[in-house]
Amino acid sequence: MKTRKATVAVIATLSLVASLAACSTDAPAEDGAQELLVWDTGILGRTLENGDPDLENSFIDRMAVAFEDANPGVDVTVVQQGGDITSAAAQFQAASIAGDGPDIRIQYAGGPTISFGDFFTDLDPLLGPEVLDNLAGVNVNREGFSADGALLGMPFGAGNLFTVFQNHEILEAAGLDPADTPESWEELMENGQQVVDNTDKSGFWVANLEGYVGAWMISALVGGELGETAFTQMYAGEIPVDDPAMVDAYQAFADWGASGLTNPDAGQVSNGESTAGFVAENAAYYLVGSWENNNMLEAFGEEGVSSFFIPTLEGSEFPAMGAGGPEIALSITNYSENQELAAEFLKFLAVAENQDVFVELYQTQGSNHVDGDPSKIENPLLRQQFEQLAEATDGVVFAFDSVMPQATIDLFYRVNAGVFLGSITPEDAVAQLAASYETEIANQ
Repeated sequence: MKTRKATVAVIATLSLVASLAACSTDAPAEDGAQELLVWDTGILGRTLENGDPDLENSFIDRMAVAFEDANPGVDVTVVQQGGDITSAAAQFQAASIAGDGPDIRIQYAGGPTISFGDFFTDLDPLLGPEVLDNLAGVNVNREGFSADGALLGMPFGAGNLFTVFQNHEILEAAGLDPADTPESWEELMENGQQVVDNTDKSGFWVANLEGYVGAWMISALVGGELGETAFTQMYAGEIPVDDPAMVDAYQAFADWGASGLTNPDAGQVSNGESTAGFVAENAAYYLVGSWENNNMLEAFGEEGVSSFFIPTLEGSEFPAMGAGGPEIALSITNYSENQELAAEFLKFLAVAENQDVFVELYQTQGSNHVDGDPSKIENPLLRQQFEQLAEATDGVVFAFDSVMPQATIDLFYRVNAGVFLGSITPEDAVAQLAASYETEIANQ
């Protein structure tokens, strides 16, 4: 990978000398370079407009270069699967059935990792307590979410939080104080109505073609009613998927879709266009997640935008609730012929100094290493979210689509899109999800 190394000369400036030496592997095989193939689902990598890797700003590509430099004779190839979650999962499954997928796959933590347990090896013996004991969030990638289950993915990063970004200028024009954030979902809707009544803007900018906005909102509202373990308990069968709290949340979502408070084309706008619509100052509020911190800061400046956690329904038992949690998992396939080398690469990524590079580069989440450097959090929105996290005394609910089997997650997005448009009732949506869960759990 000589051309990539030449392009990313900036790697030489990183303070990684100690960690590189510590993660050095054995000498390469006599018949040539040791090779690692990594598939990333657009999580740890960044690409240019033409699809090529953004070699200066892509964390996983920068780490691949550093690992190669520390281990002569090792060749790490990073391939981006693409941004669509469902198609990427289908591609990986097909390749894994054929036995010709990657050595390492990077995907979302929790259910999206556990669902592919048939293709992943247990990382406990490969990584060992010297690595895992320093990382938070390990159990979200264990088989069955059990503390003694096989570890199917190494968690990476502190995770994302679902948030509401607010445009200060529009709120003030509507007579609202951005510092006085809504304490409930109903109050947020009232604020949206005040924006519509007093300005020529929408209350909310929504891009729900794929159903992702529904995923963030439903998770937050159900967490408020059932607590931070709501969805892991659903997965374990301790709470039914068709619990009334799910219907309540979907009813609020349906009402929002029919409220007239969003952009009129909210159900047709794709997730890839969502940021542009809000940045164009078409609405006061934008439900998304902390991964948009950098875009928001660049567009509005520190004084023009702020965020708060998605508020829960009035009367919720757990109103001081956040939603989100560990997002990233790195797994080693059980058909890989280079499992030990793949494990060395994961150990390398897990080093505190290397996680700090990730935090410093992306500014969307903190480190999940016990020795992570909090000073690397420079984005004021991310600092603000970490302060709010300390105030979320009811915890952080690990989202529905971070827990459930992949097929149920895919259905979740589809019914979210339908409920928002009014083509699926809240009751039918929940019934479909419950049936899918029963089928998928029975087949595991």
